[in-house]
Amino acid sequence: MNSYESELKDFRDRLETSLRADDGWLALAGLFWLHEGANTVGGDPDSDIALPETSAPPRVGVIDFHAGQATLTVADGISVSVDGEPVTVAKLVDDGERRKPSLVRVGTVSFFVIRRGDQTGIRVRDTQSPARASFAGRKWFAPDPSFRVTGRFVPHPGPRQLPNVNVVGITEMIDNPGRVAFELGGRQHEIEAFDGGKDRLFLVLRDATSGTSTYGSSRFLNAPLHADGRVELDFNRAYNPPCAFTPFATCPLPPPENILPVAIEAGERM
Repeated sequence: MNSYESELKDFRDRLETSLRADDGWLALAGLFWLHEGANTVGGDPDSDIALPETSAPPRVGVIDFHAGQATLTVADGISVSVDGEPVTVAKLVDDGERRKPSLVRVGTVSFFVIRRGDQTGIRVRDTQSPARASFAGRKWFAPDPSFRVTGRFVPHPGPRQLPNVNVVGITEMIDNPGRVAFELGGRQHEIEAFDGGKDRLFLVLRDATSGTSTYGSSRFLNAPLHADGRVELDFNRAYNPPCAFTPFATCPLPPPENILPVAIEAGERM
């Protein structure tokens, strides 16, 4: 195994470890959208926020949701913590604007508030989720150097956000600093890039393998961006979005410009 293949294996192993972790995507156990007023929380299936009934008490409490603010009131006799501290009443911070949300724990179950577009919801995890035990592992194409290419970053004239519909049908505005031009399969392509953090771009794409040998909705790719505008596109690192592993994710879908006519038989498989 050469140094590149070793680095690629390490990257894929880290994705596998993250997916299987206590707070990984396989641990997701529910997604519920809040309505104005009182939202009941507990293991009772009739709860507005129905926690796994084998892992949570039937009645955990109530989340009052008003004007975008969620406040948890815990039922008598139930042990609940928020960010590691025991509480009976707590205002919950959501994950909007890349904030770290308040983490509520009750037994093996945890949950937190997410904001997606104009919707606010509760995402639930359970370390005892059956998906963690039954998952057979990610599947990958063998490394192929022909799918490592250098692209060129073409910035948009000014700050721009792209309206993007996610997998649950909610439109979100995502920072869209520019596009990437590159050649692959003997053809020129241009795709829109999202902000991936310092010196990185985040790409959401679909190609001619989508729905056959690769996941149908999309794959993700993190691409280093150099000061001179070069973009490293290594499609051997293209990976499946969380919605490939759980119905409780809210993955962005590729914009029309990012649906490529070329078959990218590299990266993660179906």
